[in-house]
Amino acid sequence: MDFYAMLDQVVALLRSRGRVSYRALKRQFTLDDELLADLKAELRYAHYPIEEDTDQGLVWTGETAPPSEHTPAPPRPETEHAPHADRLPAEPHAPEAERRQLTVLFCDLVDSTVLASQLDPEEWREVVRAYQATCAKVIARFEGHIAQYLGDGLLVYFGYPQAHEDDAQRAVRAGLGMVEALGQLNIRLKQDRGVELSVRLGCHTGLVVVGEVGGGPRQEQLALGETPNVAARLQGIAAPNTLVISAATVPLLGGFFACQPLGPHRLKGFAQPLQVYQVLYESTARSRLEAAGSSGLTPLVGREQEIALLRERWAQVADGLGQVVLLSGEAGIGKSRLVQVLTEQVAAEPQAWLTPCQCSPYHQNTALYPMIDLLERVVLRFEREEAPPQKLGKLDGFLVQYGLSLAEAVPLFAALLSLPLPADYAPLTMSPERQKQQTLQALLTILLRIAAQQPVLLVMEDLH
Repeated sequence: MDFYAMLDQVVALLRSRGRVSYRALKRQFTLDDELLADLKAELRYAHYPIEEDTDQGLVWTGETAPPSEHTPAPPRPETEHAPHADRLPAEPHAPEAERRQLTVLFCDLVDSTVLASQLDPEEWREVVRAYQATCAKVIARFEGHIAQYLGDGLLVYFGYPQAHEDDAQRAVRAGLGMVEALGQLNIRLKQDRGVELSVRLGCHTGLVVVGEVGGGPRQEQLALGETPNVAARLQGIAAPNTLVISAATVPLLGGFFACQPLGPHRLKGFAQPLQVYQVLYESTARSRLEAAGSSGLTPLVGREQEIALLRERWAQVADGLGQVVLLSGEAGIGKSRLVQVLTEQVAAEPQAWLTPCQCSPYHQNTALYPMIDLLERVVLRFEREEAPPQKLGKLDGFLVQYGLSLAEAVPLFAALLSLPLPADYAPLTMSPERQKQQTLQALLTILLRIAAQQPVLLVMEDLH
């Protein structure tokens, strides 16, 4: 079978099924590793809406074609049992455009003309590429889509082609993350090139129509409407290294960010002034319940039996008999509220130790993120303005309190918390696997020593 005929059949299969494993593709199309690599390269180069799922398979992220009585069976390769005449017809064209709500993030370099005049064009190109790569990594972490590289600017969509219920939050997290990441990049650029980069960011949420624009080889999938224009105008009024958002985006943030009102601004091209806000930082809330606060919650009704069961299990823990409870169910039925009722009771008991851990979809590649967040936010109470030596002082005191050897534990926890290791301590020389095992053992030792002295409630929210 011709390579491109096979490519068409793979695309049709992905579009109909949504995701296909590499093992299935190899079996279905008799692929070896080299041919599979060529297939993936062509899919990426041709800009198909496809993502790789951690070396397991391919996932279709565009519009799917649900099977029906009019939908042909999944494609199969040509063999003596499947002749060329039986090849499937070409897949139908996707709709020309679709209407949807989108959060648009616009990022642009500050004083790029001045910076470009200070460097040789080749050096400036390397600086811009480093800036773009740094921003792209942050955007990919929050599953945004870079629609266009506009010189030294970036036009980013959250909500297309992949939509999430928290796209506005993802956009704001990406914006703050890019400012932070560029701070790290500037350390290297200052040493190598003698320059530092600053960015302005604007973000707006609204309705758009997404479809192909342009012609021939220059066709692009772009969102049309006033939303991208507003985001670009907001970027223009932002101060260097700040993110400005519209009033339409603020309610979608759910209280997870501290925002400062900047008052109404009259944007170029818009008749009415627009209320705008500057995002200052991410709040300490790690769940919707924390963000809402006690005043924003409705009474919990009809869960007396479940609450009684949790309290009974906690009473057994207080008597010295450990318990494990798995609380599962459909989204929105009140699992977190049940846990909150128990944690409020435990927090009021002077002899109890409450350990609230919160998993996050933004940190799926960091397995120990809940423990890192617990240590930084609850146990060690790191402040934003604290320097690394101050944080290390808090860490030393905590480890001594539970009888751990500082010479062994400080390098492990400094690596876990991304703190620079002081010269007083020998750097880690063990293998990554050994380091992970030692870190887990240290965390477990602390937890068991606390539990030997007082009852412990360890909560792991959103474990999935």
